[in-house]
Amino acid sequence: MNNRIYFDNAATTSLDKEVLDAMMPYLTTHFGNPSSIYSYGRETRLAVENARKAVAKILNAHPAEIFFTSGGTESSNTAITAAVRDLGCKHMITSPIEHHATMHTTEHLHDTGEAKLSLVKLLPNGHVDLENLEELLASITEKTLVTLLHANNEIGNILDIHVVGEICKKYNAIFHCDTVQTVGHYPFNLKETPVHFITSAGHKFHGPKGVGILYINEDVKIKPFINGGSQERNMRAGTENVYGIVGFAKALQMATDNYEKESTYIQELKKYMYDQLIAEIPGVRFHGDVLGNSLYTVLNVGFPKSEKSDMLLFNLDINNICVSGGSACTSGANQGSHVIKAVYPAEDTDSVRFSFSKENTKEEIDIVVEKLKEII
Repeated sequence: MNNRIYFDNAATTSLDKEVLDAMMPYLTTHFGNPSSIYSYGRETRLAVENARKAVAKILNAHPAEIFFTSGGTESSNTAITAAVRDLGCKHMITSPIEHHATMHTTEHLHDTGEAKLSLVKLLPNGHVDLENLEELLASITEKTLVTLLHANNEIGNILDIHVVGEICKKYNAIFHCDTVQTVGHYPFNLKETPVHFITSAGHKFHGPKGVGILYINEDVKIKPFINGGSQERNMRAGTENVYGIVGFAKALQMATDNYEKESTYIQELKKYMYDQLIAEIPGVRFHGDVLGNSLYTVLNVGFPKSEKSDMLLFNLDINNICVSGGSACTSGANQGSHVIKAVYPAEDTDSVRFSFSKENTKEEIDIVVEKLKEII
């Protein structure tokens, strides 16, 4: 096997050639600082604002609601911190299976005494218990922030963003939704979605790394998280990542234009691997709501424990197969997956996340399943 098989697209995707082509002029000829008043600056300022309009149109938001950032982590940090410090939220509700950008930020604000923190319960399949969410909101007297993933990056479960938004509206709570795994993979209509903040990162849908967005609903007024300049309409200081912003908009446009075809194709890959693993590997199990309300890009698999399986990721890596994983049990420096531990506390398997893109094939899946049979 000379060619590398890349099944870790939930971590990052390859940069699309058309996206790179759109970015190149802003890496070479159009190098001006968008804050400069001469022609070089005006060219790049126009590129940034055209990208903002394009992104807003795709998400059905107003351009003034779209702010460019360095990625999902910065966007989530900004939204969560602003909800506490600027919008008066004295209580935060999140889940035990959030991305660390949310978990660590809420824990920090709790540790500094700025806001209390509650964790919503999970259902046996890993979905958020919405009845428990409403019970928590009903019992809390302070203004509350609810911050939950739209789609879990490890097991793929999808939250009903509209139902959660309506629950938050009922209790006058602020709602931040980490949509890093879904923007670029599903259609959005933010004018019709009851949410105050969403976040996104370009590298999850074949755009560049180091650029993302924070959507801030027009009814929400917050202060900057990063200070030092008037960029992003005084909301986010720092010279704009012009070529990244151009690439983000191009990648999102391509993902939107090709959504029907590519999502169907990737869903078929996921189902094919699911079927092949069941047929070929005894004792295999799957995590999350696998064939239900789940990301079409993610398949999280629990493999039976064995002497060989302890080195599963390593053995896949030396066979040029790129995946990510975590185990429900902890050993040494490998703390395992906090998501698997939270949803399946009693399970003792080696957990591997396979995540697919438009560039993967069934032939690659056949090779990986054969290699897994050898290893396990």
